Amino acid sequence: MPTTTQHTVSLDGLGPVEVSVTEYGSGYGQPFLLLHGGAGPQSVTGFAEKFAAAHDVRVLVPTHPGFGGTARPEALTTVSALASLYNTLLDQLTLTDVTVIGNSIGGWITAEIALLKSPRVRGIVLIDAVGIEVSGHPVADFFSLTMDQVFRLSFHNPEPFRIDPTTLPPAAQAIAAGNRTAISVYAGSAMADPTLLGRLGSLEVPTLVLWGESDGIVDVGYGRAYAAAIPMAQFQLLPGTGHSPQQETPDQVIHAVWDSAETDFPAITR
Repeated sequence: MPTTTQHTVSLDGLGPVEVSVTEYGSGYGQPFLLLHGGAGPQSVTGFAEKFAAAHDVRVLVPTHPGFGGTARPEALTTVSALASLYNTLLDQLTLTDVTVIGNSIGGWITAEIALLKSPRVRGIVLIDAVGIEVSGHPVADFFSLTMDQVFRLSFHNPEPFRIDPTTLPPAAQAIAAGNRTAISVYAGSAMADPTLLGRLGSLEVPTLVLWGESDGIVDVGYGRAYAAAIPMAQFQLLPGTGHSPQQETPDQVIHAVWDSAETDFPAITR
């Protein structure tokens, strides 16, 4: 059964930040830090449970402050600050040989964590990540889209995932509204940092870039540009899936991560 714990992480200039972390799998297995996207922590929890059940791994899923009904300190406003938060959390938990996996804005956070060059991070996996600017391949304007349009752009087959937000209970609607606000604060309307693409060239960590072939939020050309910017990156296209492969086709993601284990992330053993 997963366990959820609260951690107080202190950051220079921000003071203490409360972070909720849900852990799946073996407490002694290879550690993975799994970072959710704008849809909130529920968009990765099913994958975390499935991954932990398939392999002897320890999967830690933090909720970004402001998502899932959690509080966000007023001074915590950037993706780079979130990266510093989780980098400090890894220190606090004394974890080593960590693979960081992130989807969408979680992938952006993952890239920023890698740029901090912590010796605790063994490798990273970017799943349909946002955060860079690529000429001719804009990120979809999430804030101008209806929810139906978001589902159509996010999934190869949106039917199993489509919901009508107006039918949700008030508490769930409040959480969804809070998630939307948090996205706008951390990522801005452009969902990108114009400096990130150039900074990725300094990365010296094995990187796996996974991309859904049907992603309408950030297209395949954008994903290939992400991988091309990182010296040690491998790019893999995932067929029959969209912007959130860990939801739509979790087995593909698990196989892709684990199949690259021996070559890309040698600390992971089968």
